[in-house]
Amino acid sequence: MSPGPGSPLSTRVVRANGLNFAILEMGSGPLALCLHGFPDSAHTWRYLLPALSDAGFHAVAPFMRGYAPTAIPADACYQVGALVADVVALHETLGADHRAILVGHDWGAEAAYGAAAFAPDRWRRVVTLAVPPYSLDARLFADYDQLKRFFYVFFLSSRLAESVVADNDMAFLDRLWRDWSPGYDASESLRHVKSCLRERDNLSAALGYYRSDESELSSVSATAPYAAEQAALTAVGPQPTLYLHGEVDGCIDLALVSDVHHHLAPGSKMKVVKGAGHFLHVENPIEVNRHILSWVTG
Repeated sequence: MSPGPGSPLSTRVVRANGLNFAILEMGSGPLALCLHGFPDSAHTWRYLLPALSDAGFHAVAPFMRGYAPTAIPADACYQVGALVADVVALHETLGADHRAILVGHDWGAEAAYGAAAFAPDRWRRVVTLAVPPYSLDARLFADYDQLKRFFYVFFLSSRLAESVVADNDMAFLDRLWRDWSPGYDASESLRHVKSCLRERDNLSAALGYYRSDESELSSVSATAPYAAEQAALTAVGPQPTLYLHGEVDGCIDLALVSDVHHHLAPGSKMKVVKGAGHFLHVENPIEVNRHILSWVTG
């Protein structure tokens, strides 16, 4: 289910928010900006980008800050507020307008929530996958079984993380994919993400997302970098949002997010993808693409 030979994905570098971002892109029309998470890469959207292009969008997937070949930020800032600033700057760089749509998975979902609230006039519709908004964090972190699933959140912020994750050709990442998307052959996705994180500095950048994560958003200083963008994470963007979650997601328990649409803007909806795990958009791209296209073209 790769893009056909007559419709290749293009690669280029664009400048946004003071960084050089490598992007995959396809098509023309209103911007459809697709954001990846961890451990993943822009190639995670290899099935969705052609579908969005065929539907009349300029489909773009950036490699997020620190993920090669995108640059590593000199300030080593990886809080979600920085990702929000990147998303807004990419919208400007790519010449987008109010018809743009935003799609985010995992960390990309968190960035999408923040960008939708911080710059609401830029985005017509939003799609998020596998990670709910911050308003559900208290529920997730209060659940004992979910805390066990979240072991990686705490481990990846530790001083041992680089050496453990890098060991044995990044076998740690293989195990995460296996646990989060049971039964899925992730070899192609893992090849791409390992290429992005092979260099130690890039791996440290990806781990920096976890080290910068704020458990109490209210504690972010008003003078901190990207304070306004970070504060937007506690707000709800006004756009109708489609939330997709895999039925057998091994990262976040479906039962804990079954009412997620009530935590989003009016008109939002949730869809469960049967038999899919955390990386549902590559596990079952036909169904996921159908849900997304129906939502963003409606």
